Amino acid sequence: MKKILTLSMMLFVLVMSTMAQDASSSQQYQVPVSEEHEPMQTGQYEPTWESLETHQTPEWFRDAKFGIWAHWGPQCVEGSGDWMARSMYIEGSREYKWHVEHYGHPSEFGFKDILPLFKAEKWDPEALVERYKRCGAQYFFVLGNHHDNYDLWDSQYQPWNSKNIGPKRDILDGWAKAAKKAGLPLGISFHADHAWTWYEPAQRYDMNGKKAGVYYDGKLTKADGKGKWWEGYDPQMLYQQNHPMSDRSWSNSQIHSQWDWSNGACPPSQAFVTNFYDRTLDAINRYEPDLIYFDVTVLPFYPISDCGLKIATHMYNKNPRSVVFGKILSDAQRKALTWDVERGAPNEIIPEPWQTCNCIGGWHYDTGIYENGRYKSAAQVVKQLVDIVSKNGNLLLSIPLRADGTYDEKEAAILDDLEAWMTVNKESIFGTRPWVRFGEGPVAEKDIKINAQGFNDGQFADMDYRDIRFNQTKKYLYVTAMGWPEDGRLVVKSLAKGNKDFKKGISTVQLLGYGKLKVQQTAEGLIVTLPKPTNKIAPVLKIAK
Repeated sequence: MKKILTLSMMLFVLVMSTMAQDASSSQQYQVPVSEEHEPMQTGQYEPTWESLETHQTPEWFRDAKFGIWAHWGPQCVEGSGDWMARSMYIEGSREYKWHVEHYGHPSEFGFKDILPLFKAEKWDPEALVERYKRCGAQYFFVLGNHHDNYDLWDSQYQPWNSKNIGPKRDILDGWAKAAKKAGLPLGISFHADHAWTWYEPAQRYDMNGKKAGVYYDGKLTKADGKGKWWEGYDPQMLYQQNHPMSDRSWSNSQIHSQWDWSNGACPPSQAFVTNFYDRTLDAINRYEPDLIYFDVTVLPFYPISDCGLKIATHMYNKNPRSVVFGKILSDAQRKALTWDVERGAPNEIIPEPWQTCNCIGGWHYDTGIYENGRYKSAAQVVKQLVDIVSKNGNLLLSIPLRADGTYDEKEAAILDDLEAWMTVNKESIFGTRPWVRFGEGPVAEKDIKINAQGFNDGQFADMDYRDIRFNQTKKYLYVTAMGWPEDGRLVVKSLAKGNKDFKKGISTVQLLGYGKLKVQQTAEGLIVTLPKPTNKIAPVLKIAK
């Protein structure tokens, strides 16, 4: 009898412990995602940090170094730049004024009404991808959706999509086929998880003028569409504003402090979180990307939901050679995800592979940047690429497209210059690894900090020939000066005679695109006499190890 009671008690304790664990698991996340429609792919990885940390960033990505991104969608229609679908609802903003002048008041003509104007009528995905490949792109990224919550594919979970409205085409399908034809790995970026708070200005109204007190269109419902072009569509599937506004939502910059769903951000519903999860898995399963990117802190809806962890797990189980990017990661999280830095870089070698995402202009096409000549030059792009590669990183570069699917003539000239430099010097980029130090010179010696998820690329803007960067293969050390010295005399201090890092004596080096140069190795450094500039951007020396 005593033995039976003991077994009964043991069974009771086991059952209660299991129930407690289940309860703890269900309470771990404020908004757990549902897998009812899109089951997570099971396999080697589980949706825990401990499991995802066992995934390694693949070597193909470390070798690739450079990708190009078509960050393109309906927010390019007005040509007023990134975040226009939010800013058009901010009274007095540049985007608001432009929209009111050209289309009407946002109570009568909102962002939903911009969508049919996104026609992509001149879009030629094969020609664009081939052009980017000639410029050196080793992988190609596209926008799946942005914060505007419009899907750029024939989405089964979001009726506001490019097949139904606008181009009447499956944009992702066109990009995916073009990337496959060009032999480039495909990346897709998903940003719609923040539509919940990002669109909150659409709930506002004007404080001044003839329309004072008239609400914008952010709270419209399906019933309001009767007799309109959008009859049958529910605006709340786009705007997602059937919820209270976040704390201090009328403060236009407050969203940045709430990006990680803290500081009074209105918590998303399970239906919204699950809808984003379903849409993301739908795109992954259909188009089989090799890389996915989220414009978030860590992962989508982290830490209030397991949504992002499950998406990453699905991706790794479906494609073990895939890459999942996250921003503002801890050291431990960088083992599970590949760290992305927006518009900036660390000023040191990072042990794990990482990436900078940047753009030659605004993230969405901006006619003001075009008209005022404010694109990054090819020289700026190359210098940033070389600096990033020297620190174990990759560069993902956006080339903004107009709404019709084309780039302008100034962007074309940048691509031409980039192609010219990369054609000659690409061996110093692809397949390389960092040397014992990333570089030398005034900028290399600065204490440059990262601001939030990046935003420090201005600190690297003044690099000149004195700033030198290193990277290597098994056979060669590559030395790139960030410009051509006027007198042709280049001094590489890190390769001075007797230095501990490169003990082999150096008597000749090769200048890529030119040939052998005689050099002198002294206590001051390796002194190189360069010929007249052989390219517009930067000389690259190749030294046998």
